[in-house]
Amino acid sequence: MVKPSKILEKIKKRTEPVAEPIVEEESDEEIIEQEGSEEEEIVEEDEEEEEEEEEEEEEEEEEENKNIENDNKKDQSIYTKKRVLFTSTRGIGSKYRHLMADLISLIPHSKKEDKIDDRKTLSLINETCEMKSCNYAILFDVRKGTDCFLWMAKTPLGPTVKFHITNVHTLDELQMTGNCLKGSRPFLHFDKSFDGEVHLQLIKELITQIYSTPKGHVKSKPFFDHVFSFFYQDGRIWFRNYQISDQEFKKDSLLTEIGPRMIMHIDKIFSDGFGGSVLYSNPNYVSPNNTRSDHKLSKANKYIKRKYQKGKAEERQKIAFIEPSEVDTVFDN
Repeated sequence: MVKPSKILEKIKKRTEPVAEPIVEEESDEEIIEQEGSEEEEIVEEDEEEEEEEEEEEEEEEEEENKNIENDNKKDQSIYTKKRVLFTSTRGIGSKYRHLMADLISLIPHSKKEDKIDDRKTLSLINETCEMKSCNYAILFDVRKGTDCFLWMAKTPLGPTVKFHITNVHTLDELQMTGNCLKGSRPFLHFDKSFDGEVHLQLIKELITQIYSTPKGHVKSKPFFDHVFSFFYQDGRIWFRNYQISDQEFKKDSLLTEIGPRMIMHIDKIFSDGFGGSVLYSNPNYVSPNNTRSDHKLSKANKYIKRKYQKGKAEERQKIAFIEPSEVDTVFDN
C-alpha cells in the first residue's frame, strides 16, 4: 500500500508552476557577428565544393588520358606486329632475284618465303601469310624468264595490285655513292598526281602501308636517313631511293641516290587477296606478249617488203635487157 503522504507530494509537484528560462536579449553587434560567421561558413562550403568538382574533373581527365595512352599503346603494339611476306614463283632470273633481296634489306619488317610452284593457286599465299603472321604480301611472278609481274596485296581481304616492272637496276649494278644504315626508317614521297585519280589514291595507301617501317619495330632503327620516292609519269610509276646527307659547310640537306630503280606499269586492281573481282583495269596497258608479237610482225613486214622489192628489181632487169645485134657478130667469123 502507498502512503497518502507520498501521494500528496506527487500532486503538489504536478500542480506547481514551472519556472520559465531566462532569455537574454542579444545585442545588434552580436547578431551582425553571427550573420558574418554564417556567410563565411557558406563561402567556405562553396569553395570546398568547387575544389571537389575541380579534383573530380582532373581525375576524369587523367583517366581519359590514361585510356588514350593505353589505346595508343595497343595500336602501337598492333602496328609493330605488321609484317610483309616476300615470295616468288619458279623460274625467277638473277636480276629479279637480286631486286627482291635489295627490297628485303630495305624493309626490316619483311619475311621471306619459299618459291611457289603453281601459279594457278596464288590464293594459297593468304594461308601462308596467316601461318607466318604477315599482314601484307609481295610476289615476284616471272614468266618466260623475261617478264616480271609484281603483286602487292593486303591479305586476306585485299585489295591486290598487279604491276609489270621494267627497267630494273639493282644496288650492285648501279654502284651509286649513296648509302644508308640497314634497318633505318624511310620517308615516303609521292607525286601530286597520286591525289588526283581514285585508283592512284588506293595504290598510294597500299604502298604506304607496305613500305613504311612501323615505329618501335625490333629490327628498325629510331631515325630516318633515306627516302622512297614514287613519281607518276607517262602512265607509269617510277621508283627511286635516295639518301639524306648533309652538305659540308652548308645547312641544306642533299639527296644522293642509292638504288634500286624500277618502273611499274599498272595492270589491274583486284578486290581480294590475290584474286576476286577486278576493281580497275588499265586501258592503256599493253602486255609484253603483245609487244613481242607486234615486234615480230614488224620484222615480218620488213621481210615481205624486202622480198617484194627484190621481185620488182628482177622484173625491171628483165624489161631493161637488150638483145645483142647482128652487127656485133659480123667480124666474129
